[in-house]
Amino acid sequence: MIDWLIGSAYAQGSSPGPGKGGPEWMSLVIFMVPIIVFYIFLIYLPQRKRRQERERMMSGLKRGDEVLTSGGLYGRIAGVTDQTVSLEIAPKVRVKVAKAAISQVTAQGEAEDKVEEQK
Repeated sequence: MIDWLIGSAYAQGSSPGPGKGGPEWMSLVIFMVPIIVFYIFLIYLPQRKRRQERERMMSGLKRGDEVLTSGGLYGRIAGVTDQTVSLEIAPKVRVKVAKAAISQVTAQGEAEDKVEEQK
């Protein structure tokens, strides 16, 4: 019985002849295509859209805009340079922050409402 199992194992373990590698290659392609499509549509394109929106927001910053920084600081823009923004966080109190630290432009009056809620 054992001799029969060993003999059949040798028979099954023989290398495939020429032209038998095609189905294995095709199964790999069939497996990889959905993964690539998944990456493009669910990861890459939304990330690119968010990056473009952020670049548009950064280029549109101007004096007088009320903004929120990534550190949670609300303020009104008093000045803008290429790399930095000067924020007025209270009357005659200005803070210089990196332009990349601006997370969003808030609606007019929203920053004052947040300050009043904290008091």
